[in-house]
Amino acid sequence: MNQTVRTSMLFLLMAVLLIITGSFQSWNLALTILNMGLVSAIMALGVNLQWGIAGLFNVGIMGFVALGGVAVVLTSMPPVQEAWAAGGVRAWGALVLGALVVAASAFVWKKTRKGWMVALLLAVGFYAYRWVRDPAVGAIEAVDPSVTGYLGGLGLPVVLAWPMGGLLAAGAAWVIGKTALGLRSDYLAIATLGISEIIIAVIKNEEWLARGVKNVNGLPRPVPYEVDLQNNPGFVESAAGWGLDATTASTLYVKIGYSLYFTAFLLVLLVLAQLALKSPWGRMMRAIRDNEVSARAMGKDVTFRHLQVFVLGSAICGIAGAMMTTLDGLLAPTSYNPLRFTFLIWVMVIVGGSGNNLGSILGGMLIWFLWVQVETIGPQLMSLAVSGMADGSWLKEHLIGSVAHMRLLTMGVILLLVLRFSPRGLLPGR
Repeated sequence: MNQTVRTSMLFLLMAVLLIITGSFQSWNLALTILNMGLVSAIMALGVNLQWGIAGLFNVGIMGFVALGGVAVVLTSMPPVQEAWAAGGVRAWGALVLGALVVAASAFVWKKTRKGWMVALLLAVGFYAYRWVRDPAVGAIEAVDPSVTGYLGGLGLPVVLAWPMGGLLAAGAAWVIGKTALGLRSDYLAIATLGISEIIIAVIKNEEWLARGVKNVNGLPRPVPYEVDLQNNPGFVESAAGWGLDATTASTLYVKIGYSLYFTAFLLVLLVLAQLALKSPWGRMMRAIRDNEVSARAMGKDVTFRHLQVFVLGSAICGIAGAMMTTLDGLLAPTSYNPLRFTFLIWVMVIVGGSGNNLGSILGGMLIWFLWVQVETIGPQLMSLAVSGMADGSWLKEHLIGSVAHMRLLTMGVILLLVLRFSPRGLLPGR
């Protein structure tokens, strides 16, 4: 089958699945799946840039997504003036001091290659950092800790937080890449997974920055609040004209608004990714992926190019993380786990088609659709499957008790089937 026809048919199938969901379940659920599917597609697009084009095995996706969420707080939440007065400047000054100590240590090592000098500089710098930081952090976290206890953000429009999430993730990726990209693929995977866990641990424990495990709720949003729409006589009258009550209409209106925002961002990122893929730079990256030795022999700086694509892919994941946090209206560091934000994203890329940007988008939306629907339909299918078994049967009780694990079973089965019958994914790269 022609690749263009195959692509069109698969995306049409995805649209039909969403329409069926809206018709037979609810349009509210269909739009919820669509919105998170779009965000997941952006995450998969970032991972495809790293793996499908450059061959980098990044298992630290979760950390970059979490940094995108933090960017929403730092960009869009209003500043807490009392906390800033208590120690805001000193806390950020401590971070600058820590960065200078690390940079100075790297410079000393490069120039002298004397480990004891580096160790001494790091030890002195560490105590200086804690001397500056600890009083400031204690004062900030003591400011109305049940409500704030952190510095807040810049109070900017929340849409600006999405590219800021990309910049924050890109900065972290540059630091990580300078350290880890010299490793081989399996060691790189272990390193990125460990570093992502460190990022999550820092977010959980640095309460002065984003409240840690206390969470930040009430984040600004780019669309109106449902209650404001329900109190608008003109909106209520328009909803009645469509045969909808104000509550249902306001929910659909808000979710359609998010869909339009997310679709616009996804299309922009897709166009840029396609241009990169078909450019001389994209051809060079695929050549490096296929044979690093030959690429080095042709004079290509493989490490630098790997760093480039690692930063770009991580930035896209950061944008997706900021969009997801905006959609939730909540930053909850405990919700970030490798199963959802690493394993599932890799399943999306593999099922969709590694090396194909459209395949990654299809995989992101399709796998998220199945991830949600299995939780909804799974118990019903299991009840139907065991309906003929005798009550009290150990097998029946075991199967019913295992319904909670059907999501993992389904994802594993889908992954195995795709790898068996279409090893390069539903839409393989050319």
